[in-house]
Formats: sequence, structure tokens, C-alpha cells
Amino acid sequence: MSEFCPDPPGGRPQGPVDLMLVCAVVMMDIDGRILIAQRPKGKSMAGLWEFPGGKIERGETPERALIRELHEELNIDTTESCLAALTFASHSYDDFHLLMPVYVCRKWDGTLRAKEGQLLKWVTIEELKDYPMPPADLPLIAMIRDFL
Repeated sequence: MSEFCPDPPGGRPQGPVDLMLVCAVVMMDIDGRILIAQRPKGKSMAGLWEFPGGKIERGETPERALIRELHEELNIDTTESCLAALTFASHSYDDFHLLMPVYVCRKWDGTLRAKEGQLLKWVTIEELKDYPMPPADLPLIAMIRDFL
């Protein structure tokens, strides 16, 4: 019997795994550019670029978490009807497993402002590959390109 999808080198983690549930959003402007944010110094994976979002708090839906995170981190407001489910990421890091629903947002209110000291950039889909990203975000680039 051949293995169609073999486990990666080192195998799968054994025993209980801490699951981290976060959400992210692919924000697109009128020109089709995508917003990315650089993780600030002092945070894990500092210096890497990612899609806006954050942890989903207990009792919160992913959509409500994104609305909260966008307001807290970027000074903008949106609604659930402006968030369209796109895909999800599932990635094992050394000390936890990340599960991340990913949405697309093309409409929001307010003036975009980095409220947590992070750098922000609007980039084209072709430019995304030029920015170092966390491992969980990398497969999203092809999915976003195919969506566009």
C-alpha cells in the first residue's frame, strides 16, 4: 500500500496539542491591493508580515473577533456583511497548532491607522511573495491569487 500523502519529516506531533484559534482578513482596496502588517518587535515572529486579525476570544465568533481586532489595531470599522469567508489555515508550530479562518473585506469605514506600532503596506498579489510571512500564511498567497 502506497502513501498518497505522507507525514512531513519528523512525523506528526504526539499527545495533546494546544489549539490556538485566530482569524485573519484579506483587506482589499479599490485598486485590488492587499493590506499586510509587520509584526512589531517584542511579539513572536517579530518582523514577519501578516494579514490583519488576531485571537478569537471565548464566546466570540470569528467575524465578531475580526470586527473588534480591526477597530482595536487599525482604527477602522466594518460589519459582518462586509466579511466574506475565503479559506482557512491549519498549521502546527512547535508549541501549538494554529487554526485560522480567513475572510476577505473590501468595505470599511474610518481612516486606516496602525494603533499598535506595526508597519502597514498595501501590496499587489504579485508582491506578496516578496515579504517574509509566518509559515501558516504562506499557503494563503496562492489561494488569494486564485480568488482574484
